[in-house]
Amino acid sequence: MKKKVLFICTHNSTRSQMAEGLLRAFYGDCYEAYSAGTQPSKVNSYAIRVMVEIGIDISSHQSKNVDVFHGMKFDYVVTVCNQAKEKCPFFRGGDEYLHRDFDDPSQFKGSVEQKLAVFRQVRDVIKGWIEKTFGGEHKRPMISRIFSRTRRINYCMSPYGHLAPKWYERSLFIF
Repeated sequence: MKKKVLFICTHNSTRSQMAEGLLRAFYGDCYEAYSAGTQPSKVNSYAIRVMVEIGIDISSHQSKNVDVFHGMKFDYVVTVCNQAKEKCPFFRGGDEYLHRDFDDPSQFKGSVEQKLAVFRQVRDVIKGWIEKTFGGEHKRPMISRIFSRTRRINYCMSPYGHLAPKWYERSLFIF
């Protein structure tokens, strides 16, 4: 059975879209990839262009709000920017939570060629992270391989800035 992965960023226009496309293209036999944003807009045309350059077409992707996935269960919820992590620190329905802050190429100002170069750079960083995290031994995320003996306890950030078991967070917040 395929593991479900949800990538979350602010606008669901670039980083999370690229991560979704890369995971589907490279490891679609093991993972179902989805993406969403806390303030969705539209898929960035530069992101589409640089993904086509490596043979991945995300032109049919649509920007979605995280609310679309409310009530769904995911094996991994991945925030790909600090803003999304701050606005959506806890997404109910995730078994494990990962975070990796990638630069936002859409904020870069410059010529078309300069923008494309920045988008390519971010795409390649995301690609390397996807390969390292999801493509290793047994096709389980690296964090799961490292903590395989403690997988029953899902860790999250406590309000005090340290890792705490998931039950700790639930005991502090009432939803």
